[in-house]
Amino acid sequence: MPHDPRAPRIARQTLRAVLSGYGLGELADASELLTSELVTNAYRHTEGPAALRLRGLPGGRGVRVGVWDTDPHIPPPFTCPPAGLPPLAEGAEGGRGLRLVAQWATAWGGFPLGDDLFGQRGKVLWVECRCPAG
Repeated sequence: MPHDPRAPRIARQTLRAVLSGYGLGELADASELLTSELVTNAYRHTEGPAALRLRGLPGGRGVRVGVWDTDPHIPPPFTCPPAGLPPLAEGAEGGRGLRLVAQWATAWGGFPLGDDLFGQRGKVLWVECRCPAG
């Protein structure tokens, strides 16, 4: 995705279409919220492009959403367990969105990318959303 303020909307629309096509529409709301947060942060906190990757979970009952961007810094909650999130400072203008990840994702993670032969560096942040059992 190019570095463009329309990227989160494009990512949400793409995600919704893919989930619907695979019969996972019940995951759309939570997955869109988390995808929007990750792509918005990629746009706001980096200067370069970003990439969205969607992958079905084993058993076909969930999705993993990965967002690559050019900044190697991995923010909380991707660096700590949910109970370890630092408190928000009074009047803080940021930090609430990533708490959504801890609330709505069933699993999450992140890893930095070093320079490689193709010039990729930065990080990948990912979240998983699973259908309820039953």
